[in-house]
Amino acid sequence: MRRHYGKASLKKIFFLFLILFVFLLAGCWDRREVNDLALIRGAGIDKKQNGKMELTVLLYIPKGGSGSEQGMEGSGGGGIMQTVIRSAQGNTIAEAMSILQEKLPRQIFWSHCEVFIFNEAIAKEGIAEDVDFFIRMPELRERSQLFISKERARKILSLLPPLERDLAEVVRELGEEKIGMTVTTKDFAEMLVSEAGDTAIPWIKILPPIEGQEEKRTIAYITGTAIFKRDKMVGKINDSVTRGLLWLRDEVKYSTITVTPRGAKGYVSMKLLRANTKILPKIKNGKWEVVLKAEADDDIMQNTTDLDVTNPIVVKALEQQLKSQLAKRVNETLKEVQKDMKADVFGFADAFHREYPEIWKKEKDRWNEIFPNVKVTIVPKIKIKRQGMQSGHPLISSKKGNGE
Repeated sequence: MRRHYGKASLKKIFFLFLILFVFLLAGCWDRREVNDLALIRGAGIDKKQNGKMELTVLLYIPKGGSGSEQGMEGSGGGGIMQTVIRSAQGNTIAEAMSILQEKLPRQIFWSHCEVFIFNEAIAKEGIAEDVDFFIRMPELRERSQLFISKERARKILSLLPPLERDLAEVVRELGEEKIGMTVTTKDFAEMLVSEAGDTAIPWIKILPPIEGQEEKRTIAYITGTAIFKRDKMVGKINDSVTRGLLWLRDEVKYSTITVTPRGAKGYVSMKLLRANTKILPKIKNGKWEVVLKAEADDDIMQNTTDLDVTNPIVVKALEQQLKSQLAKRVNETLKEVQKDMKADVFGFADAFHREYPEIWKKEKDRWNEIFPNVKVTIVPKIKIKRQGMQSGHPLISSKKGNGE
């Protein structure tokens, strides 16, 4: 027997369901007011003489808070942006954070943390366990950037940048400019689980303040790269060698190269427009080799010589010098990182694994012996696309035009 519902009954059932759904709504039971939070902008890890870890955090206090330790004037000139430096020690980072929370009347909030700075002493002992803590925390962003420094992390975080609101903002923006390496917590974890497991992290140091300025009124800047075997630092390379590393890793974004053309006085500066590199692994007669194919397009930015840079012969000569510069930088990097430090931060192991999976399976345990002897052949292809509005040196060109 079929049951028929009238319109009134259907409305009652509909409203009953609506009432039941209300009880399933989450609501705001777990809300956290901004005035109850201490927002972490950056964190640093140092090793104390007693063997404990020191966690230092750069806290941003939302409007209405009171920062008694450090105040930074806003760039707009109207008011104070409150920042506070706080530290705590523990056997682990998690323990130090717990002790740090006991010293703060506000709840620590990690989601705004942009950078992590590790002291060199910590880096030499290994930082995988510390990064493991940062990766496991659900509040933390995987794109937070990592840096290594010889100076204490606390000292760096205490700097008062003249342009930005805090030091964390400074080093984050420098990292995003892609002039050197940029390594996030996610990047570091991926490098650790790669076939070689070797890693690299940007190296920063404190820029000396302008004469007459307060010692803290300065910034830290990227000046090279720290090289790691697995998670332990084994050395560092300077800016020039880092450029070769970026070519090998296909991470070159910005570059300006200045050369002195052969047989001319003055300089020609060229700006990189785009670049692309490919690693081609080869195993032949038991010898492991890598062919590095590097392609780039450049523009001439400045010419202080009397050369006519619209002349195809001159352009070809400049392209050849660019190729020589590229090869020189890459070879410097290979010497310091591959031969001396024996750290595969280029991704060679992954390339061989993809191309020769069966051979790699048999030989991967010998990679530390094989890698330093891998022959690298550089095949550069560089084109100068544009020469600018002026063909030669403007003063020389104008004199020739006047018949001098």
